[in-house]
Amino acid sequence: MNTQRQGTIPHLLLVEDDMTSQGFFQFALESLPATVDIADSFASALRRAESAHYDLLLIDVNLPDGDGPSLLQHLRARDPQVTALAHTADASSEMQQNLQRAGFSETLIKPMSRETLLKAIRRTLAKSAANSNEVDDNQEVPDWDETVALSALNGQQAHLRALRELFLSELPNARDAVRRALEHQDEDEARSQL
Repeated sequence: MNTQRQGTIPHLLLVEDDMTSQGFFQFALESLPATVDIADSFASALRRAESAHYDLLLIDVNLPDGDGPSLLQHLRARDPQVTALAHTADASSEMQQNLQRAGFSETLIKPMSRETLLKAIRRTLAKSAANSNEVDDNQEVPDWDETVALSALNGQQAHLRALRELFLSELPNARDAVRRALEHQDEDEARSQL
């Protein structure tokens, strides 16, 4: 879940295999401010995501060992709410529609200006923060968001059903573990379970 709070520095994952493009992105992102991790492949992006939470993903559509939409699907399996921007040299409307269907908020066309990149990132982070602030603490939140899950799984209904069953079967155990941790005033354990 995207948990960026107002006043915190966003944590971004840049997935880009071209060294020149990496340099451009890194230079531009330094002025946000933001903490930026860089991955140069599908595999390295997955490794980075194992040990970090990201507020925004910037994913190259064409990677040496995979593609951006598939990577987003894998990363959303870990964090369904994370926001993602795609970047590609393919300016076709078909590509942009495919990337939107895959779950990317926007597609940035390379080459792009520093200003274009920063505006897209700020706009996306602001939307993400606004969406996470819309939830009232007293409001009933559904256990399962079918639309988000289906988007994360690239529209694959069979995978959605399997994931839903797994999620719902594990939810009572997670709830009970959090409850026990809170009863024992073990904040670290409660955070770990959450």
